[in-house]
Amino acid sequence: MSTGHGAPADILLSAIAEHAKDGPMQQLLRLAVGRETLVIPIEVVREILEVGRMTPLPQTPPFVRGVMNLRGAVVPVVDLGARFGLGITELGRRTAIIVVEAKGDDDYDRLIAGVLVDAVYEVLEVDSKRIEPAPSLGVAISPEFLAGMVNVRGSYAALLNLDQVLSPAALSALMAAPQPA
Repeated sequence: MSTGHGAPADILLSAIAEHAKDGPMQQLLRLAVGRETLVIPIEVVREILEVGRMTPLPQTPPFVRGVMNLRGAVVPVVDLGARFGLGITELGRRTAIIVVEAKGDDDYDRLIAGVLVDAVYEVLEVDSKRIEPAPSLGVAISPEFLAGMVNVRGSYAALLNLDQVLSPAALSALMAAPQPA
């Protein structure tokens, strides 16, 4: 006696086979920088903080907002909007500092930094096979800072490569460049 829908076991096996085609799930934190929607892997996030007191550093580029005290540790704060050439982030009600861990250099294995963003929204679960390559055109952020694009509810969010964004060598070179008066 067939109903045309298949036995429950066949339906379950079909669903398992379909799910096996998917890649491992990856958790991403969705955030905003300027008008851009971005995502970063949740495993690089150490904590999310309200914007507190930052001590400005003299003779640093505009994207270095200063340093903050995080339980006795001095942590630099990088304004992602300014880093990407989108303008200085205006502090508002939703502005946050995301404390992240990125790849270091020869002197330090890991770099802990705060990144200033306009808003933090949610943690998403995304099939890693559904992360698409970043296009070279049509994105406000330099392709060197992107690890891919993720479809989020019919719109795309850029997946940041924080190791590249916070590269100690690149940041040192930018810090050494003459600053406008």
